[in-house]
Amino acid sequence: MILSRKAQTITESATLAISSKAKKMKSEGIDVVDFGVGEPDFDTPEHIKAAAIDAIKEGYTKYTPATGIPQLKQAIANKLQRDNALSYKPSDIVVSNGAKHALFNAFYAILNPGDEVIMPAPCWVSYPELVKLADGVPVMVSADESNAFKTSADVLRKYINGRTKAILINSPNNPTGTVYAEEELKAIADLACEYDLVVVSDEIYEKLIYDDAKHVSIASFNDDIKARTIVINGVSKTYAMTGWRIGYSASNEEIASIIGNVQSQATSNPNSIAQYAALAALQGTQQPVTIMVEEFKKRRDYICQRINGIEGLSCMKPTGAFYVMMNISQYTGQKINGCDIMGSIDFAQMLLDKVHVAVVPGEPFGDDRFVRLSYATSIEQIEKGLARIEQCLK
Repeated sequence: MILSRKAQTITESATLAISSKAKKMKSEGIDVVDFGVGEPDFDTPEHIKAAAIDAIKEGYTKYTPATGIPQLKQAIANKLQRDNALSYKPSDIVVSNGAKHALFNAFYAILNPGDEVIMPAPCWVSYPELVKLADGVPVMVSADESNAFKTSADVLRKYINGRTKAILINSPNNPTGTVYAEEELKAIADLACEYDLVVVSDEIYEKLIYDDAKHVSIASFNDDIKARTIVINGVSKTYAMTGWRIGYSASNEEIASIIGNVQSQATSNPNSIAQYAALAALQGTQQPVTIMVEEFKKRRDYICQRINGIEGLSCMKPTGAFYVMMNISQYTGQKINGCDIMGSIDFAQMLLDKVHVAVVPGEPFGDDRFVRLSYATSIEQIEKGLARIEQCLK
């Protein structure tokens, strides 16, 4: 029996694989400190949950339009205007089953077989696989820690050829937490316009910003870049709604129409009840977001100070999201606790097996010198986990 060759090239998500193994160990009674999870540890705010309960009671449990209920699409358009200075019509918005689904739809809408998508690395592990699912070719451009894991328009220019279709930008970034400055994004926007490229801008972490960093949507500079940008966002990270699975894309009318047609055939509408919850999230009080960001900043400061105090480890202090990339390169090629450490996968496996600490290897993100830690967990868990890591390395 010959199965799909394309499907067989797709690898399992490294983040979900680590999380799954950690959860299995926990279910067996093992005390695991999990730095692998990519979701806020806060509960969904009460007014959002109440809106979902009301939606059930009022009978909003049937099919909705495939691209989302009109009220939610209008609320998203209002949010983009208010927060990002972007003017979109509700017909330019497609509400999907999470931001990952919105990304899948975007690549499916713009790519033909062999089209290349340039993406700075380290990058989220699903980006290359989503591009391959749409018959595209991911082109990963290394962004070094010495430059805060950021690339530049000058570097990206070297990778553009006749097959290049799009540039993928993720700011604030997963896994590095880096945030691109306005002038850096403007240069990339000009490059995309010069070469007639599409920009896919994943802005799912836009509200998780610290210090003096500022989120700027690359689509906001002028009409030309806006017309060629697909903005990806959602409610998962900002409102602690990962399990509700509501994301969205905003794009020009032609792209939005294709995305809508693809989604109508693939999945139909996203969950009706979750749409009403997302509506409440966007229209209701934003105070829970402020509280969550303040707590994440405290955790970020603590985890970075603690990592940089452990011999042989180091990290850059991120200005967005809730991840830190821990540099483990000094331990590559060594034997620790009977384990040969040839790279980040070996290092992560050792920590999980020996001291029951779950981290995500950097190799699937595009840089084997690092492992990713999420600080979307309590200070107490962070301290426990790093104490175990320090003891393990000693």
